[in-house]
Amino acid sequence: MSETETENPHAAVVQKAARAMTRASLLLTPPAVLLCIVVFSIVFGQPGFLGSLVGGALALLASLSTLGLMRFSAGQDPMFVMVIALGGYVVKVVVLFAALSLLKGVTALHPLSLGVTMIVAILVAAAVEFAAFRRTKIPAIIPAGS
Repeated sequence: MSETETENPHAAVVQKAARAMTRASLLLTPPAVLLCIVVFSIVFGQPGFLGSLVGGALALLASLSTLGLMRFSAGQDPMFVMVIALGGYVVKVVVLFAALSLLKGVTALHPLSLGVTMIVAILVAAAVEFAAFRRTKIPAIIPAGS
């Protein structure tokens, strides 16, 4: 156990939740992305394949970055955790916006395939992460002396 976890009993709880959420996301989101890739490849050919592939990759990176920040900030002071969460969200939105802006003129990517795959991947990841969090047995109140 790390020094942070022994000092802060909340860190172990957050780490446990983050592990369960990451595992669930990695088990179910890639198959959803793969399904989108197959469907859009059949419907739109190579541009559908490439658009869906890029959209899925961007969405997976965005989802996993959130879980990474959760793990990184687990043992921090709650005010610092809020700064990390909000800052991470802003950075993620800016990076996704920049990536999509740069990809806007790329004719090799089918834009609908890219967008729909991103939406599907983000919604699936959010749903399975929420379900994993709910299933994880973590205490609602952690006594200070633990």
